Amino acid sequence: MPAPPPRFSLVIPAFNERRLLPRLLDSVDAARAAYSRGAEAVEVIVADNASTDGTAELATRRGCRVAQVERRCIAAARNGGARIARGQVLGFVDADSCIHLATFDAIDRALATGRAVGGATGVTLERWSLGIALTYAAMMPMVWLTGMDTGVVFCRREDFEVVGGYDESRRVAEDVAFLLALRRLGRRRGQRLVRVRSAKAVASTRKFDDHGDWHFFSTMLALPAMMLVRPRRAEATIERYWYPPDR
Repeated sequence: MPAPPPRFSLVIPAFNERRLLPRLLDSVDAARAAYSRGAEAVEVIVADNASTDGTAELATRRGCRVAQVERRCIAAARNGGARIARGQVLGFVDADSCIHLATFDAIDRALATGRAVGGATGVTLERWSLGIALTYAAMMPMVWLTGMDTGVVFCRREDFEVVGGYDESRRVAEDVAFLLALRRLGRRRGQRLVRVRSAKAVASTRKFDDHGDWHFFSTMLALPAMMLVRPRRAEATIERYWYPPDR
């Protein structure tokens, strides 16, 4: 008799994440073990986005399913993982994060009300400084106003398909566009996006490590205007920030 399909499919887009992926997978293993439906109710999919450092081999050794996605695009990687997913609920998390022990039960409770079309767990950060804290504070009003957050982003599989998944024409902000599409779908049904703050993920601060703790104010806030008036410079910034050649 075939095994029942999993409740969750957790998709991890990854490009050259051999160094940090084990840390995430350790946290996922702990959360699976703590899940009330049992560890087998969660499948883990690493969407390997043309890595050259053995990321896919490491993921296979750790018991993950691997989706090979050759196009270097974060949206394409997320969609590639979703295409092979078997779960009723899809979750997406960055490879340099760690998830909370109670992630899967917390998401189950949020969806069980019937009032949520999807949402995210939110995050705390692995280190803090004045620049990082002010960046976090600058972003929170938008989170409060829209209900959109980061961390483990989740929705029902059928709703992912209704909104068409992640927009692969976008090199950046594909996660924002996806949550906006989910929010529009939910509004038509009387549902909303939810923030599952009891199970916040821990987000990496490596972009701050690489670009400086104040770079959000010096670079990221200027990026929308740069895209209009200096598109080539904006493209170079996007490549350097989101698509560095080594990871």
